[in-house]
Amino acid sequence: QVELVESGGGLVHPGGSLRLSCAASGFTFKEYDMRWYRQAPGVQREMVAYISGTGTDTFYADSVKGRFTISRDNAKNAVYLQMNDLKLEDSAVYYCNNPIRDYWGQGTQVTVSS
Repeated sequence: QVELVESGGGLVHPGGSLRLSCAASGFTFKEYDMRWYRQAPGVQREMVAYISGTGTDTFYADSVKGRFTISRDNAKNAVYLQMNDLKLEDSAVYYCNNPIRDYWGQGTQVTVSS
């Protein structure tokens, strides 16, 4: 039912930028806040950004604050993550999800390497 399809990842150098996209379906998108999570090898999955259903409220983990920007387009059932000034420690598989987190997509790989 729920489908979450992440895209936009890739290989970048430190200081570079990427814009991740998430296409969602199977639930009333606008009624849910959305989050971006990431998981690196050997590290617990962590939430890095949050956006309310209307898009008026956002929250960022301290590690990405000032560098990442989350946004959404409810008409397209999509959420985005603009990532700037990427650091090596940002390397991870990035996932989007709603608060229920009953289904997960495949994620999109972000690799920051010099």
